[in-house]
Amino acid sequence: MWAMMEGEGPDRQGKGGKAVTTFTWQQRVGISLLSFLGWLLVWVVGSTLRYQIEGWKHFQESKQKNPIIYCFWHNQIFSATHLWRSRSIVVLTSRHFDGEAIAGIIRRFGYGSARGSSSRGAASALLELRRCIRQGRDVAFTADGPRGPAYKLKKGPVWLSRKTGASMLPFHIQPKSFWSLKSWDGFRIPKPFSRVLVKIGRPLTILPGQDEANGMEQAQSEMDRLRHECEAHWGSATNL
Repeated sequence: MWAMMEGEGPDRQGKGGKAVTTFTWQQRVGISLLSFLGWLLVWVVGSTLRYQIEGWKHFQESKQKNPIIYCFWHNQIFSATHLWRSRSIVVLTSRHFDGEAIAGIIRRFGYGSARGSSSRGAASALLELRRCIRQGRDVAFTADGPRGPAYKLKKGPVWLSRKTGASMLPFHIQPKSFWSLKSWDGFRIPKPFSRVLVKIGRPLTILPGQDEANGMEQAQSEMDRLRHECEAHWGSATNL
């Protein structure tokens, strides 16, 4: 749902050379239906989850400063969509069919969207996110992107932090019981009424003069720490 996901669709060039994606009326009906069903599923299941949040002080610390760049792993999209709802966070979504459906879901939860992906429109989408931050809005990244590898940080959030001075806020969400899809990231859907551990890490600000590789290493280390602690908390989590 929070993207950096890829799909296929017919692109054409609009004014100014920007790529524009068009859809047939059947595709638009499908997008509307998928958006509604996706919203309903996330809302119904999410409303039953019992969150245990650690590190809330890090979120509060970040909110007292510049806008936040939320960072989390792709397989936690389902839970993250429900957890951070109604905060006007801007997230990156694909320009294609799946991206349109995702944008429809997240709008219902109070998110904004910047259109692009890691392979198409990436530069323009990052510039749009930078503009949003400069306007005082929070943004979010699935840090391992649309295709992985899983749990491997991409450069986007580090680049944004260096360019804007906004802090990256890493977090990890670990349901005790969940279904795991057969996808590259093992996408997780929490089971209804599951307990869910949320660990929010220390805010990370990548300074303009800081070496990018050093910033990447710093962010990767913190996100790995959160994941390992969450996984150890529940022991052997229940999944199918």
